Amino acid sequence: MTRTTNARIAGFTLLFYIAAGITSMVMRQEATGGEGTPARLTNAAAHAPELGAVIVLDLLCCFSALVLAVTLYAITRDVNRDLALLGFAGRVAEGVIGAANLPKTLGLLWLATAGVGSAVPDAATANTLGSYLLIPVGSSTISATFFAVGSTLFSYLMLRGRLIPAALAWLGVAASVLLVAVLPVQLGGFLKGSVTLYIWLPMLLFEVALALWLIFKGVAEKSE
Repeated sequence: MTRTTNARIAGFTLLFYIAAGITSMVMRQEATGGEGTPARLTNAAAHAPELGAVIVLDLLCCFSALVLAVTLYAITRDVNRDLALLGFAGRVAEGVIGAANLPKTLGLLWLATAGVGSAVPDAATANTLGSYLLIPVGSSTISATFFAVGSTLFSYLMLRGRLIPAALAWLGVAASVLLVAVLPVQLGGFLKGSVTLYIWLPMLLFEVALALWLIFKGVAEKSE
């Protein structure tokens, strides 16, 4: 495929990834809200279809990360193949780690909806398992960290190769570096609260703008 075709595939995939990711996050919060583990498990049982939809959306997000790894590598490899390959590895790791986290959501769905039977844990065990499965920070933050590293490299390569407007590329570099710096701190438990959502706003702005640019403008073919 040409670089322009890869750019447009990347643009559409970015928009789908953003829409699916935000929808999954909102549905997960609705399905697992409540005070205390028993209440949250009861709420999850009442929102089992939504939790199932979250699993499907998260799986699609994992595949989207792989598509972006390939297409963004194809766009930027002529600028610096080694850095592009490292960015590719970061986005692949993002998708793989995200997929590895899916059994946790599947386990939560089973625990919340299990009927009466010998395989069903008692209340104390269910609460313990539920507390673990409902931990908000974990594999998703690790996956996001690999995303941030890959995004930093691809943004830098697009800036260096003048593949997109410089202002847009600089926004991508700044938003990505912010996440690279903050996400490990969040993972370590030193950063909590609404600020963990606000740090994603520059990245959201960049990715939407980048997606639209790639769809409608693409990138120039390599000159011979």
